[in-house]
Amino acid sequence: MNPLVIDTHIDIRWPETPDWLSETAQCVDLPKMRRGGMSAAVFIAYVGQGVRDHAGHAAASARADSMLRHIRARADGGAARFCETPDQVEASFAAGIPAVLSAVENGYAMGHDLGRIAAWRKLGAIYLTLTHDGHNALADSARPRKNLHDAESEHGGLSPLGRAAIAEMNRVGLMLDCSHVSKAGMMQAAELSRVPIAVTHTACAALCTHPRNLDDEQLDMIRQVGGVAQITAVASFLKAPGANGVTQASVSDLVDHVEHAIRRIGLDHVGISSDFDGGGSVIGWANAAETQNITAELTRRGYGAREIGLLWSGNFLRVWRQVLRGAG
Repeated sequence: MNPLVIDTHIDIRWPETPDWLSETAQCVDLPKMRRGGMSAAVFIAYVGQGVRDHAGHAAASARADSMLRHIRARADGGAARFCETPDQVEASFAAGIPAVLSAVENGYAMGHDLGRIAAWRKLGAIYLTLTHDGHNALADSARPRKNLHDAESEHGGLSPLGRAAIAEMNRVGLMLDCSHVSKAGMMQAAELSRVPIAVTHTACAALCTHPRNLDDEQLDMIRQVGGVAQITAVASFLKAPGANGVTQASVSDLVDHVEHAIRRIGLDHVGISSDFDGGGSVIGWANAAETQNITAELTRRGYGAREIGLLWSGNFLRVWRQVLRGAG
């Protein structure tokens, strides 16, 4: 039996979005999901970091809301279902219907308004990525933006507003994603959150030095708090550039990172994502239609159906359920 496959981080083209129900030039559309056996996709309302003033925050908030509404409308209940809980995802999989989920990337879209967090959850979002590239009002980024005049560190990790935002996320059942967050911010967030955290698109610094990757101390923290690290298909996260300056990574390289994380923190805290249409693509998994190549490589390395199921969805669903149970 094919596993329940959840890709936890997929970007969308915006605002000119092609009809995802038919074949497109995007890495992910419904036909490609069906061909590759991708059961569920978390599509992202992504907001790039901008100037932190009223106009910037208002525009970012409006963009996030519009994208969340668009993602929800992608699922008509027939060809695809919009899902807001793990039970709904599992029911959709059992019915053979692809699941559409949504999340917000970059707390910049919140501005200073903690009320946005509950509003996003009501629109169906399942997680918030605290930062993107560049510091925001909530936390320091792993990649400061010189063009935004970022210092190496602004808040020393989390700001007081960021701490309040995490408490509110815990209250409403919005999962905390620490991708893009500085090491100090990620470690503080993991300790502060009442429920486990996720890092939805990352890789292992022990195998490839990159500011977006988690070092072993960070991986250990993921295990300590019961969270999950989703290894992603961004070539520059997986492998250093070659002599020609070009980075080429493969399915095998991605699974090498998965196996390092498993050896370090155990299979129950590791998952897989693509970051398709946002920079993700490796040889052998260049789009959703090739998803089964990841399963084939895991099988070749001796992983059984149970382990593959945990990596593709089981571990992420466990964390999500703990987030929802901890709400209130």
